[in-house]
Amino acid sequence: MLHHFFKKYMASFGGFSREIWFLTLITFINRAGTMVLPFLSRYLKEDLLFTYGQIGWIMVCFGLGSMAGSWLGGKLSDKIGFYKVMVFSLFTSGIAFFTLQFITGFYGLCIAMFVIMTIADMFRPAMFVSLSAYSKPENRTRALTLVRLAINLGFAAGPAMGGLVIIHMGYSSLFWIDGASCVIAITLFRILVREKKKTPEDDTDNTLSKTGIPVFRDKPYWVFLFITFVIGMLFFQLFTTLPVYHKEVYGLSEFQTGLLMSLNGLLIFLFEMPLVSAIEKAGVTKAKLIFTSTLLFTLSFLVLLYPGQTAILIISMIIITIGEMIGFPYTNAFAMSRASKGREGRYMALYTMSFSLAHIWSAKTGMEIIDRWGYNANWLFMGGLGITGIIFALLLRYMLSKEQQG
Repeated sequence: MLHHFFKKYMASFGGFSREIWFLTLITFINRAGTMVLPFLSRYLKEDLLFTYGQIGWIMVCFGLGSMAGSWLGGKLSDKIGFYKVMVFSLFTSGIAFFTLQFITGFYGLCIAMFVIMTIADMFRPAMFVSLSAYSKPENRTRALTLVRLAINLGFAAGPAMGGLVIIHMGYSSLFWIDGASCVIAITLFRILVREKKKTPEDDTDNTLSKTGIPVFRDKPYWVFLFITFVIGMLFFQLFTTLPVYHKEVYGLSEFQTGLLMSLNGLLIFLFEMPLVSAIEKAGVTKAKLIFTSTLLFTLSFLVLLYPGQTAILIISMIIITIGEMIGFPYTNAFAMSRASKGREGRYMALYTMSFSLAHIWSAKTGMEIIDRWGYNANWLFMGGLGITGIIFALLLRYMLSKEQQG
């Protein structure tokens, strides 16, 4: 049985271009070195002694910068090409991370976070468009899954190493490692991957979706964007309220928090690619998978209402990881499937902006609720929001069914 699983596992990695493999490599290098984000809220609370409200506002600036960068990155990807955007974004943000450790004032950090995230998140829509350019239509979802695998393999190693770095070298070392990983990763990308030039067909000024509906009148797409916003609200709790919850309620150290977060990356490394391959063979619709993912994200926070042993943290992490494995590849695939030729960047910009908006509200809302009413009130709020997302996921399935019939 183990041999059969290993054979199937390896088969799920076939059929990718060399550019996709190189993109996967540099993504892993960059993500393994990104240790700041999982510990940012704890750094702001414990080292800089900010209040929960101040941390929430810094995270708001983080999210606003992410939104601005996502939109700008999508627009520029359509105008000058994804390749130039990726090189500029990752190299410049790497240099910027070196300087972030020297900014310790509240207003200075708000401004710095906005600027850095504007530059850094130009990368995301450009990277999504690069997957479309360097992969075949039949393995595009698996190509995204492969890159996500690299992200999560790096995420499995990064937080655990980050916890050790904090214990032995302090928080400032994380900023040096984070910046260096960005510079090294994009340098390798520039050397190993050639720019794919746009064809005249790509320059067609087409603002319609593939259904022939103007983008801003594409109602199913906007319902979908709200669902991704809800998923993002829940997902970003992993990096904002949950690390502080681990310390204040369960007394976990930075290293223990890192190990718990590494469980997420390890499970994705082992199971996401075979799972996506099996789902594609089964022909399950994207809308059904988005619904299932939203349901799992919701359950992962409702179980936190029953605290006690640290096992509940592991159970919650497993549930949210399964939701992530089912949802994230297919929310991306759905967004790309609605985009017309030459306008993929703008579609992916709206998609990434929904997550950026979620980051703004997730951090601020979560911290404010905890400050006023405690952790259980926050988990209850997130669970209620998730139920709203489930209702909208059912609405999306209905709208897509009507669209196919029409």
